[in-house]
Amino acid sequence: MILFLGKAEIPCNMNTLSKSELAELLHSKYEQFNAANFIEDDPISIPHQFTQKEDIEISGFLSAIIAWGRRAMIIRNARCLMEMMDWAPYSYVMQANEEELARTASFVHRTFNGMDCRAMILALRKVYREHGGLEGIFTQGISLADADVFPAIVYARSALSSNPDFPQRTHKHLANPAKGSSAKRINMYLRWMVRDDGRGVDFGLWKGIKTRQLICPLDVHTGNVGRKLGLLTRKQNDWKAAKELTENLKQFCSEDPVKYDYSLFGLGVIDGF
Repeated sequence: MILFLGKAEIPCNMNTLSKSELAELLHSKYEQFNAANFIEDDPISIPHQFTQKEDIEISGFLSAIIAWGRRAMIIRNARCLMEMMDWAPYSYVMQANEEELARTASFVHRTFNGMDCRAMILALRKVYREHGGLEGIFTQGISLADADVFPAIVYARSALSSNPDFPQRTHKHLANPAKGSSAKRINMYLRWMVRDDGRGVDFGLWKGIKTRQLICPLDVHTGNVGRKLGLLTRKQNDWKAAKELTENLKQFCSEDPVKYDYSLFGLGVIDGF
């Protein structure tokens, strides 16, 4: 298979790619996919419907939590959830009464059901009342001395599931890197909230986490592309693999390695590499 980069033909075989050619490929695909036309067909399109910070955070979090499966289905179901919340997620989270909360009882996305949805909404209500919101629970768990967002994710997960009546079944929808999960959906959400490159896709709302601390969202697509390009050797798509991939991407941009999530995702899902 041959990739065309500008006028150059680049064989998709790491054995024949120099570091400079790989850098050029990654940067070219980052420029191609990190653009406004990426938004419409991606779950990030849901928080882009809002302008208030809290609406962006909450709609983004709920969209990210259900972001597995076909992108069209994720977007359709996330929009359905926003409709149940009257397209005012922050107001709904903070003020919905029992009758209004009951609207979400019928919500289903794969194994995420109405019980999980209600639990997440009540968990979000608690963190906005007690922890300053989603930004609070993620940034309170991390310091500038931390190498990556591992402690932020662990702390946020604990805060969200701290309600005594938080269902046991719903814990599985909050990734736990302490048990080896790659935490793909949470890392994607953190990319949305933290990165600010002025290109209009990621939001850059949170300043308490640095882009160099982000971990690349790792799923089957980015994992396969990473291995083909020699950026990942670990076979399992777990936290250790996500860290390995991110560390290898740092050789191309140490302060913002996760920018190349666009490159790997675009190569795998859109280009079919």
